[in-house]
Amino acid sequence: MVLFVSATVQVLVEFAGLAYWTAFGIIMVLSAAKAVLVAAYFQHLRWEPRSLTYLVGIGLVAALALTVAASYSLL
Repeated sequence: MVLFVSATVQVLVEFAGLAYWTAFGIIMVLSAAKAVLVAAYFQHLRWEPRSLTYLVGIGLVAALALTVAASYSLL
């Protein structure tokens, strides 16, 4: 239910007529929150050893850093 509400809010933001960068920022924050929720709860990482959780977190941060770097290279 939470993921459905989050996806619905993202669609509403897309069609709200906001400025591009405002809508982009809101959608990025909502997407990051949804990714953390899925990784932490639905993939049962909260019951895994902390070292595995840190490993997944490092991978997430690395992927985010590469995405940001790639987006700046396109500008």
